[in-house]
Amino acid sequence: MTEELEAIDPQERFQEFFKTEKYRQKISQMAVTDKTSLLVNFEELLAFDQKLAENLLEAPEEYLKHANNAAYAQLQIEDPEYAEKIADITEMITVRIVRLWHATQLRKLGSYHIGKLVMVEGIVVRSTPVRPMVMRAAFKCKRCGEITPINQTGQFLKAPFACANSSCVAKGLFEFVQEESTFIDSQDLRIQERPEDLPPGQLPRTLHVKLVGSEIVDVARPGDHVSIVGLVRAIAPSLPGVGKLRTFALHIDANSVEVLGKEPEIALPSPEEEEKILELAKDPWIHRKIMNSIAPSIYGYDHVKEAIMYLLFGGVPKNLPDITIRGEMNALFIGDPGTAKSQLLQYVARIAPRGLYTSGRGTTAAGLTAAVIREKGGGMSLEAGALVLADKGIACIDEMDKMRPEDRVAIHEAMEQHTVSVAKGGIVATLNARTAILAAANPSLGRYEPHRTVADNISLPVTILSRFDLIFVLRDVPNKETDGKMSEHILEMHRKGLSPVESPIPLELLRKYISYAKGIKPVLTQEAMQRLKDFYLAMRSASESEGSPVAITARQLESLVRIAEARARAALRKEVLAEDAEASIAIMKKSLEEVGIDLSSYKIDIDIIMTGKPKSMRDKLQTVLSVLTQMEKETGIVEKTALLNELEARYSIARGETERLIAQLLREGTIYEPREGYLKKT
Repeated sequence: MTEELEAIDPQERFQEFFKTEKYRQKISQMAVTDKTSLLVNFEELLAFDQKLAENLLEAPEEYLKHANNAAYAQLQIEDPEYAEKIADITEMITVRIVRLWHATQLRKLGSYHIGKLVMVEGIVVRSTPVRPMVMRAAFKCKRCGEITPINQTGQFLKAPFACANSSCVAKGLFEFVQEESTFIDSQDLRIQERPEDLPPGQLPRTLHVKLVGSEIVDVARPGDHVSIVGLVRAIAPSLPGVGKLRTFALHIDANSVEVLGKEPEIALPSPEEEEKILELAKDPWIHRKIMNSIAPSIYGYDHVKEAIMYLLFGGVPKNLPDITIRGEMNALFIGDPGTAKSQLLQYVARIAPRGLYTSGRGTTAAGLTAAVIREKGGGMSLEAGALVLADKGIACIDEMDKMRPEDRVAIHEAMEQHTVSVAKGGIVATLNARTAILAAANPSLGRYEPHRTVADNISLPVTILSRFDLIFVLRDVPNKETDGKMSEHILEMHRKGLSPVESPIPLELLRKYISYAKGIKPVLTQEAMQRLKDFYLAMRSASESEGSPVAITARQLESLVRIAEARARAALRKEVLAEDAEASIAIMKKSLEEVGIDLSSYKIDIDIIMTGKPKSMRDKLQTVLSVLTQMEKETGIVEKTALLNELEARYSIARGETERLIAQLLREGTIYEPREGYLKKT
């Protein structure tokens, strides 16, 4: 009986599998879609014939040929015309296997796997351009003109040994005829282990993947999470003049490529999930629910979690003919040590559809934007950095104040224009980086000093501060009531080993909810526009009177619109209502109050974020300078004590404050000391 089973031709067995209803339908559809490859789910094959499926894994080269022949034979039955049409081009149908029962880890690939069929998952870090590769080369004999076709395998082009014409039989002198040869598209990818698969303390491994066939090239782009099924091959690298080396290099000849983490718009939820999502959106308290589901193990911080919610959903980008207005928001948390900033960032990176987490100290400009790498062939190629990999996602940058200033400049363009431009080594390119940035920074003095301005408190340049939509200060202020609740929360968490607060929406569902919401493009209603306009004008008119600070600029107005759109999106609404506008005004006020307050006059002053100095300070500096210039005209060189007395008498500025202002002017190089105790304007 067993011998009879052995005698069954694998090709016949495959054809029986293709005769099932589902695959007959798939094969007859090939002509309609003009495809030459057939996707086969491995689990279905396993259910149909376990032995056949196991043999396919063990000896894929032989069994894939049987599968291809069987699929072609079945196509001849279903659609003979299309089968004939294909025969002229490729002669074959390619069967592409997807979803093996388990994925092999990149770092576990070894000599045992050579020649076997495996499935690996990883992130594409770089891809070459698509290049045509010759499958069947035609050579013309230079003596008699006979054309000899030769099927090509391996890396190099092989010419015939002798002419096929029996009357000629010349050896050598063949000319390659391009028109008579058949080509197929090919591409090389490099994939790297996913960060979540990395054992602690290990460097991520990479693997080379070769793709052949017009239907699998250009499917995956750098930054995509892919699952690749293919044959493991080993090739000995050769040294010129020495020969081949004894250690081989592994690569995969891909049979199928599936993109797992595509842009959020494409990952559609199943009907049951969609039902759950729509059910959630009907809840009038949906915003509160989402906020409570964001990092439920971290106690408090309602306004910060609200900001994170807006950041996750994002506003609607507008592409006008002349300019693009970004839809993604940027937020910055400045906080005392131990206020769970990094934990929040790590959480956001995990929940965002395309989230990445990097820390400031080990981050360079090339790592954030794009690196230009010299290839073996001598050419240059681009490798995508963190902001490009997080395109249409969220990049979380921790310890932003610890980055080197020259590296930090790389973020400017990505934050406002949402592109990354590179001009290095002959490569001039602009890559998309439509990324929302969530950054955290520590105060420059270790703790946040409430009586100093934001610009003094953080060692971040003003150019970056002004690009953040929302800036929050997380202060660790002792307070008996909140400290009591917080300590209970933390101790309870340690005791049980799980979060004391149950998340109202499970993580996976929240992720799907965010992806689903991204497809909605809310529009401002008249009422919402009116609310935003009134707020903006009220804030601006407060600064109209001579000498008062500028409270808000057009950048903040755009931020308000983005926040309002994000809030409407979170409730899956098609339009932005007045309540969304109110909420966005409330959180913007909170942000401005925390960071944009001029401490001497207690008025909101946006210039603190825009220029680093509040208006009151600029006015006082101006006074000191004008008095100095006046006295300089009289005496030529001004004695410091005389200046202090003059300012105290005429403008009643306290001596201590004057000393501070003079020190600042000296620091900035506006005035100098020709000799000790004397001042002069530069």
